Amino acid sequence: MNSVTLLGIDIGKNSFHLHGQDAQGHQVLRKKLNRSQLLPLLAQMPPCKVAMESCGGSQFLAREITKLGHQVQLIAPQHVKAYVTGNKNDFIDAEAICEAASRPRTRSVQVKSVDQQVLSTVHKLRKSLVSRRTGVINQVHGFLLEFGVIFPAGYAALDRVPALMEEHNLPLRLRQAISRMLD
Repeated sequence: MNSVTLLGIDIGKNSFHLHGQDAQGHQVLRKKLNRSQLLPLLAQMPPCKVAMESCGGSQFLAREITKLGHQVQLIAPQHVKAYVTGNKNDFIDAEAICEAASRPRTRSVQVKSVDQQVLSTVHKLRKSLVSRRTGVINQVHGFLLEFGVIFPAGYAALDRVPALMEEHNLPLRLRQAISRMLD
């Protein structure tokens, strides 16, 4: 384990597959660990370069591994795929991660700080909510159009919907359903 200079980790939900290489690129470590074993093992290892695919959970792991003194490289999955050889399995994926990390042209994903990750989460959540809101508005437009009720596009026009439904004497169940959608 002392001769590991590059460690590829294939991240799973509950298990991690490790492929370690020495300075000449020869395999010196091949191990499967569960989530609770990974960080203690890395804490015992001398500092080395640790490469992982950028995926769910990789940002957290990258920050934790960096705290242990290792240099972390996150690689986009499409850059690793080219180095997968043979039948795909987790150990082969970990080896492919090492291979991709050893190439100087492989581009990395930046490890985000906690604040950067929170901000990214807020932006993604807002985008999702706006997308859902737009979907609901479009549905309301479509449902009311089926009953001959037309109103302008956009979020601001939704304030007029209750009055339009009363004005067109729409069925009570339809008005209730659309009111629930608008809420």
